[in-house]
Amino acid sequence: MDLATLFGLIGGLAFVAMAMVLGGSITMYVDVPSIFIVFVGSLFVVMMKFNLGQFLGAAKVAGKAFMFKLEKPEELIERVVQLADAARKGGFLALEEAEITNPFLQKAVNMLVDGHDQGVVKAALEKDIDLNAERQEQGAKIFRALGDVAPAMGMIGTLIGLVAMLANMDDPKAIGPAMAIALLTTLYGAMLANMIALPIADKLDLRSEEERLNRTLIMDAVLGIQDGQNPRVLQGLLENYLAENKRTKED
Repeated sequence: MDLATLFGLIGGLAFVAMAMVLGGSITMYVDVPSIFIVFVGSLFVVMMKFNLGQFLGAAKVAGKAFMFKLEKPEELIERVVQLADAARKGGFLALEEAEITNPFLQKAVNMLVDGHDQGVVKAALEKDIDLNAERQEQGAKIFRALGDVAPAMGMIGTLIGLVAMLANMDDPKAIGPAMAIALLTTLYGAMLANMIALPIADKLDLRSEEERLNRTLIMDAVLGIQDGQNPRVLQGLLENYLAENKRTKED
């Protein structure tokens, strides 16, 4: 569970709701036509920009902003150094017995055990990294599109409300509901874009970068093992992926 995403979303919505309550009553900020125009309308417009499979998969992709477990780079380095030790002592076949929970690392080790050339291993892993990044980027694009569309739908709702208000100037009872649509659609559009869609898109971009970093680290580690590098030397090279204060201190 990513507490930063969860607390950020809940905290942002809570403070907005509190401001509404302090301003009078939260019910006066609820308008069904405005909700349909912004929330439902935005979803259908975004659906036009992608195929149905990509659009329906957006909910699953959004889960990575809240629930996403990724190994820390220092943990990966520790694990691959152990594999390098095993390969140095017993050859690549010794890696068959190793317990590996990371699917990408398992794939890379399997290629070593199968005896593929270094060029083939590197090309296959780089392709996997690039395609995975493209899939992650696709999910972020959907929420970024929602962030672009929502304020525009809010503006459309505002224009609808203004037209309804001007068309009923002789009926005071109709002016209030029309003004509610005009103002609340703008509010809903801004909230959907800036409090939900765009933050999720940015968090998905961050997740993608973290995963790319880990996979690139694994690729460099496996290529180093294939080259027969000393495990300590390999550890020193891989620690370049870490912040300065997380690297191993040597006397």
